[in-house]
Amino acid sequence: MLTPAQSEKYADVLLWGLLTARKGRFKKGDIILIQFDRPAAGLAEILQGRILDMKMHPVLRAVATYGMDKIFYQKSDMRQLTFLVPGDRELYGSLNGRIFLRAPESLTHLSDVDPAKIGKALVSRKVYREIMDKREEKGVYSWTLCTLPTPEPARQAGLSLRQYTEQIVKACYLDFDEPVAEWNRIYKEVGSIKKWLNGLEIRYIQVQSGNTDLRITPGEQRRWLGISGHNIPSFEIFISPDWRGTEGVYYADQPSFRTGNYVEGVRLFFKKGTAVKAEAEKGEEFVRKQIAMDRGASRVGEFSLTDRRFSRINRFMADTLFDENYGGKFGNCHLAVGSSYSDTFSGNPAKLTKEKKKAMGFNDSALHWDLVNTEDKTVTARLASGKNLVIYEKGVFKI
Repeated sequence: MLTPAQSEKYADVLLWGLLTARKGRFKKGDIILIQFDRPAAGLAEILQGRILDMKMHPVLRAVATYGMDKIFYQKSDMRQLTFLVPGDRELYGSLNGRIFLRAPESLTHLSDVDPAKIGKALVSRKVYREIMDKREEKGVYSWTLCTLPTPEPARQAGLSLRQYTEQIVKACYLDFDEPVAEWNRIYKEVGSIKKWLNGLEIRYIQVQSGNTDLRITPGEQRRWLGISGHNIPSFEIFISPDWRGTEGVYYADQPSFRTGNYVEGVRLFFKKGTAVKAEAEKGEEFVRKQIAMDRGASRVGEFSLTDRRFSRINRFMADTLFDENYGGKFGNCHLAVGSSYSDTFSGNPAKLTKEKKKAMGFNDSALHWDLVNTEDKTVTARLASGKNLVIYEKGVFKI
């Protein structure tokens, strides 16, 4: 577990992330939602005090335990499954910030629940994300999240709790006297890579590894983003591409835990932008039902690359937050099926209507599932000039 000093530093970094994501535009009286799993209550208390000191209003909400989660899916009928709590729309429509403290006590507790049932519950709650997305587009809201070490993910990752905790400490720079200073340094250095990528006129990129051969089309009026403060830790540089230009095969060599289920060796086959076939070495039925959740669930919402020079994560963590930021020997890329990020629009996201998003190939879905590939890969950009340019190789951007 984290020491008291490390917890204080974690709170510092989380508040840095929240402030950075909204470019510091917080003021007295803002409302900040702190959602937390039960083992994260101590960190929630620290953040509550910090937010009160900032003269803002913390709203604390404990997340349902994993036992509660399982009971809900086992016993709910369709009406109960899609029930929306009165007052939640008003709360989400008033938020200026949200911090989610994840501390999982189980990762596979819903493995015997029909994935279609989980999907229906997620689709019914998509309205909340839409409210928060719209507020973020207007610049009145931001969010961040983190994970605390607990025994279950450590066990699933094949690590002791001490080893797992050490990975989190390293990944978030909590072993530095001033971790926020390190995050500011990374933020600045990654800024030069984003500037370089955004200066390239890319028609499409080709991702090639031992098991992946995929074409991604960035699309019109897109920008690469990353190290925005949204995730702690986060080292990825990503884009929400025009889903219609996705062609080829993508393979996730990292396992994935999602909504109480485990999958391994996911392979997606894309044709004209849609995953027309899905295979998995483990959990194939779950994968197929997830990407059938709604019309956009089988389309690409995000493509990301992590430069290994920034990430200190070198072990599988059984947690997508860390695994999608894996550094290791070859860095990683990850592909998210499902919803897009509208802030990758190079114009003013607040002016993006649903119709314009659709016309530009921004994907819409209740799903957003990151699938990670850590293989040795080459990423080549086909430029508007007709030239091919290798932009990423051996886990490093070729700037």
